[in-house]
Amino acid sequence: MSESSNWKNCLIYIRDRLPEQAFQTWFDGIKVTNVTEQEITLQVPNQFHYEWIESKYRNLLNDAINKFYNKSLIVNYSIIVSNKNTSTIPKFEHQDKPLPQNFRKKSQLNSRYTFYNFIEGKSNQFAKATAISVSKSPGKTPYNPLLIYSSPGLGKTHLIQAVGNYAISTNPNYRILYITSERFMLDFITSIQRNKSSDFIKNYRNIDMLLIDDVHFFQKKEQTQEQFFHLFNDLLQKGKQIVLTCDKHPNELIDIKDRLISRFQSGLIVDIQSPDLETRIAILMKKADDENLEIPYEVTEFLAANITSDIRTMEGALVKLLAIASLGKKDISISLARDVLKDILDENAMSNITIDQIINVICQFQGMKEKDVISKKRTKDIAVSRQIIMYFSRKLTNLSLSVIGSKIGGRDHSTVIHSYNLINSKREKDINFNKFLDKIEKKLI
Repeated sequence: MSESSNWKNCLIYIRDRLPEQAFQTWFDGIKVTNVTEQEITLQVPNQFHYEWIESKYRNLLNDAINKFYNKSLIVNYSIIVSNKNTSTIPKFEHQDKPLPQNFRKKSQLNSRYTFYNFIEGKSNQFAKATAISVSKSPGKTPYNPLLIYSSPGLGKTHLIQAVGNYAISTNPNYRILYITSERFMLDFITSIQRNKSSDFIKNYRNIDMLLIDDVHFFQKKEQTQEQFFHLFNDLLQKGKQIVLTCDKHPNELIDIKDRLISRFQSGLIVDIQSPDLETRIAILMKKADDENLEIPYEVTEFLAANITSDIRTMEGALVKLLAIASLGKKDISISLARDVLKDILDENAMSNITIDQIINVICQFQGMKEKDVISKKRTKDIAVSRQIIMYFSRKLTNLSLSVIGSKIGGRDHSTVIHSYNLINSKREKDINFNKFLDKIEKKLI
């Protein structure tokens, strides 16, 4: 059996044991660059990719290699340096062509929103598949209209614009208009004020594809609904494609006429759910890669695990963290993320650790008994350990200073403040001490 066949069988073995998205994200693009009697070298896109496989899938990878290479091999990794086109995200069969400038302007599309850079996961897989189908055969599928709904910040705008960008890239003569519902209403009002209703109708009806973002904005706007209803019917009768987005299912919309709701429901309605952990990690990886920045994998995992509200907030948090680290010349770490993203992180990122856990972990690191650190003893090692406990208790919990002090041998709040400031100052000045605390913090979280 050839080396390439061996590796293909390894991939099949791994694929059968992982969710499809996990396989596509972490294994689909890996190539074997060298095999010897003792070692196998795998080419991966970046260090984060290698670290993630080692931390999460090492045993599975070794099992596959042992099975199909009939021996135990040491796994080495080589990192791609020059080939920026290699991606860790699921690959779309068509790399979108650049849009002609005149079509970008007329269509109002943002060229950076493509299928290629839309991170796919279980939460959005069906929505993406239907969007691709529509973009390839606009007006010729049963998905007309296609309505995509989700909570804010989960990728609706990206996906609806990717439909238009792909359609234009394959047919530059295609007339596409992307617009928000608010912009549609403002155009309608302006046309009335300037007595140019005929121009408004011509502008919106002389197109091949209409992409309308945020149709929930039409709620309570009766005249705008009426105008859109007639536009909708006209385009649909001509076989033109309509794609809509909304922040909720049409059945949940209020103050929108039933006949318009009926039109929304006449095609296909798909939703986008909140992405799972691995999809969120892949999104952050792509964001960091786009900015040509390195971020430790444990920090990426921490952000993905603790910012679950929406993608936009998560990406914004990453940008903020990278900016503060760069401008302040600080290392990117979980500790820094906790400090600068307190207002963004989910509540459990700050409060799921107890003082008892902190005491237990620090005593393990320091090799001492728990009863000693909460006693009145004042030997140097015990005093320092006690200060570290107070430092992490304030940093990683939401407990008041007085509660922290009472849990650690009945100390008062001023002792907790003093200990926190002392350890924080030493951490900033002493590299080795900072590394020691990093180890403790990783153990705690």
